[in-house]
Amino acid sequence: MRALRILLVLVIVFGGLLVAADRFAVRFAQGKVADKVQESQGLDSKPDVSIKGFPFLTQVVGSSLDEVDINVGGLTATAGGHSVKVTEVRAVLKDVAIDSSFSSATAGEASGSARLSYTDLGQAAPKGATIGYAGPERAAKGQVKVSGAMTDVLKGADIPVPGPVEALLKGLDLTAYCTVSLKGGDTILFRTVDIADLPVPGLDDQVKGLIDEYALKIDRMPATIKLDRVAATPDGLQFSGKGTNVPLTG
Repeated sequence: MRALRILLVLVIVFGGLLVAADRFAVRFAQGKVADKVQESQGLDSKPDVSIKGFPFLTQVVGSSLDEVDINVGGLTATAGGHSVKVTEVRAVLKDVAIDSSFSSATAGEASGSARLSYTDLGQAAPKGATIGYAGPERAAKGQVKVSGAMTDVLKGADIPVPGPVEALLKGLDLTAYCTVSLKGGDTILFRTVDIADLPVPGLDDQVKGLIDEYALKIDRMPATIKLDRVAATPDGLQFSGKGTNVPLTG
């Protein structure tokens, strides 16, 4: 009986050592992958990498990881010299084929996501305008609302406003609805689909042109994170995308 107890203790201790070794190995690998992603993608800071699945070492032996989650933290988007935060930039990579040194890896399946709040978005909106939620019906069509004092928007865009026109527009607010789309996975485009009637002929076309020229470029979007869809939610713009055979490191 005493020998059995000793054997059980040895098994538990040995098992604990194996678990500890496995966890040490996964932490080491996560750091190495984070370094590679930062270097290959040109990121300012090291991303947070989490390798899922247990045990880790058996995955390494099989040269395939079940899942790797990468959180880049915050990136920036720029428009007209203004920068805003893009938050919750994340990639979930599955069936990741690796080599023994983690110098290269390819995900069989990948999904990416990011978020841009209306508050942050407003910091880079055309001067004098704000961008916000357009309501559930329009949001379902991928639309947002652009609004602001008409004279402020025109002056912010350096559009001449003669005295008589300014008097006519005094107290009038701009209300326009725009669709939002992604180009190239890193550029947010706005296209006006509906704008309230304005009392000055041709002014609505000028305002529409101003909005349609507005674009936000997300700086240094990692190639690992593929974004091709955008949804307008009550809190902001939610980006997502999926890909196959996506390289994790270069």
